[in-house]
Parts: sequence; C-alpha cells; structure tokens
Amino acid sequence: MKRISSNEVKKVAQLARLELNESETQKHAEQLENILSYIKQLEKIDTENIPCTTRAIEVLNVFRKDEKKEYENSEELLNLAPSRENQFFKVPKIISEK
Repeated sequence: MKRISSNEVKKVAQLARLELNESETQKHAEQLENILSYIKQLEKIDTENIPCTTRAIEVLNVFRKDEKKEYENSEELLNLAPSRENQFFKVPKIISEK
C-alpha cells in the first residue's frame, strides 16, 4: 500500500522550489516509501528499557579544578591588547539595553 502519492511529492517539491519531472517525482515517491517502510521496521523494536541518548558513542567532558592562578606576565599580556582599562581588557559593547 502506497502512503506517498506523486501529488504529495509534487506539493513538497513546489514548496521547496524544486522542479521535478514525472520520473523524478516517481523516484522520490518510491524513495520516501522505502524510508517510511524502514521506519516501520524500527518501530517494532522494543525500546522500553533503553535510556535516551543523543550520540552513538559516549562523550565525556574532562573537567579540571577551577583555581585562581596569578600569571607572572599579566602586565605584558594586557599591553598587547588594542585597548585596556586598569587590569582588564577593554572590548566594544555588544549587548544593547532596551
């Protein structure tokens, strides 16, 4: 049973500003059918006790302790900046108040 009609493909193509001929329309309809059929297979898999994830592999952040450290040459670094104010880098304002 077909769930994607040629008319639906033509409508989506028009919304996407794509020009498809009849054979391309038919080809895309078949490809979309195959995708939906694959999704139907995936829906059969029991995922009841499977935790949600956003990645295929686990990604861990490596944290270091946040410690204040004095830098020996801070004056030298501050002098390299285009603009400074006392012991701080001076940068242009980027957030406007409403």
